[in-house]
Amino acid sequence: MNSAKERLVNGIIKENPTFVLMLGMCPTLAVTTSAINGLGMGLTTMVVLALSNVFISMLRNIIPDKVRIPAFIVIIASFVTMVELLLQGFIPFLYDALGIYIPLIVVNCIILGRAEAYAYKNPVIPSLFDGIGMGLGFSVALTCIGAVRELLGAGEIFGIHVMPDSYVPVSIFIMAPGAFFVLALLTAIQNKVKIAGERKGKDMSKIQSGCGNDCMNCAEAGCSRRLIDETKGEGEKKNA
Repeated sequence: MNSAKERLVNGIIKENPTFVLMLGMCPTLAVTTSAINGLGMGLTTMVVLALSNVFISMLRNIIPDKVRIPAFIVIIASFVTMVELLLQGFIPFLYDALGIYIPLIVVNCIILGRAEAYAYKNPVIPSLFDGIGMGLGFSVALTCIGAVRELLGAGEIFGIHVMPDSYVPVSIFIMAPGAFFVLALLTAIQNKVKIAGERKGKDMSKIQSGCGNDCMNCAEAGCSRRLIDETKGEGEKKNA
């Protein structure tokens, strides 16, 4: 379950942070006015996520459990500051486009969530690929949303005009409501794929569950899904 391939597939498909887990909605809705903005925010988050996962995993036996959240924030904030300065120095147009949402990566629930749920409990290499996988999933989602919004709202993709001259852009798609419309549409498509898979007899239980583990063999005592299953099992034994 901790192989590099499994962690990458998990982040991009099974537990995509945007379309499946519905995390990081603030930057998802705010910066995806174009495909390049979505890709830039996704890759920026991926770099911070991968590096913070590595350092948190390396220090997991040193960080006291009671102060782990403040420690996570300090580590994440350090990498966010480094990435922000690099963007400002070398990619100023992207720095200007993302604006306040770059420092807000510090409190992005995707990064804190992976630090708490995975990096703090697993070795360095799996944690690195978990961060890369989740970051790639976030990048793909934001790029798709940005591309659809840019195409419908401006007739362009990555700044390249692709629609015929007779096309009249639907400007609402590059405004705030457009983000909700496109996110809802793409999430609905993901749900349709899941339902179609279930009808064909495929095991789609891990998609949209927020958990990529085997509950029966799960060692996480606080896992809500496991606790529910154990409670059910105890009730059935009593009734028997």
